[in-house]
Amino acid sequence: MTIFKLFLLFSFLSFSFSEETPNHHAFPRPLILEYAELEEEEVSLRCRSWRFAGEANNLSPWKTVPKECAEHVKEYMNGKGYVYDLEIANKEAGEFAKSVKLKEDGLDAWVFDIDETLLSNLPYYAAHGYGFEVFDHAKFDDWVEKGVTPAIEASLKLYEDILNLGYKVILLTGRSESHRAVTVDNLINAGFRDWHQLILRSSDDKGKLAVIYKSEKRSEMEKEGFRILGNSGDQWSDLLGSSVSVRSFKLPNPMYFIA
Repeated sequence: MTIFKLFLLFSFLSFSFSEETPNHHAFPRPLILEYAELEEEEVSLRCRSWRFAGEANNLSPWKTVPKECAEHVKEYMNGKGYVYDLEIANKEAGEFAKSVKLKEDGLDAWVFDIDETLLSNLPYYAAHGYGFEVFDHAKFDDWVEKGVTPAIEASLKLYEDILNLGYKVILLTGRSESHRAVTVDNLINAGFRDWHQLILRSSDDKGKLAVIYKSEKRSEMEKEGFRILGNSGDQWSDLLGSSVSVRSFKLPNPMYFIA
């Protein structure tokens, strides 16, 4: 069993990573956590704990996957664990959706994020270190414009169930308005249909933290009379803030953090 020094370096950087305009805000000082002479099994356990802390929203804002955990994240994203985590999150969302008695005015809504919620950018991140590389929005824009992002199968099933139950589906994404046409085509080709509204970042939203941008858009939905009963997203910034849903469902994503 190989023994080596493991250093986890977390810099308290806020990486406001929308798919279009990432911003960096440095905190006063870095935090260095040192784990000396850990066995490989211990490293794996530490990285699982790091991933769990991220899913539980217990980590400080982070910029990239820690070097020592890059292989762990790669294995997770390509393994059954990620698939099962997606399935259980979407299954529980579906059970909640079915438990609600909808009103007859057509104003009961479910909000979905797009990237890593409905569509999987795993092919892109496989070529860019599964989150170990610093995010490059120009390269990601080029990927988006290809319009070939596949559906997350468990999310597609939930999406269809939500529609069939009578919810109004509203798509709320950090993608730029300039990507509207390719995003519409990509969604349709991946099997998504009949959404009520697709909201993308306009020029007025440029530079806003995702949690602020999405809160504002949900507030506008409520002013239009919608009752936001459910919300599905892979980032806590999709789900927190103001005008939150009755129930929110966090999908797994250890590859990047959006504030």
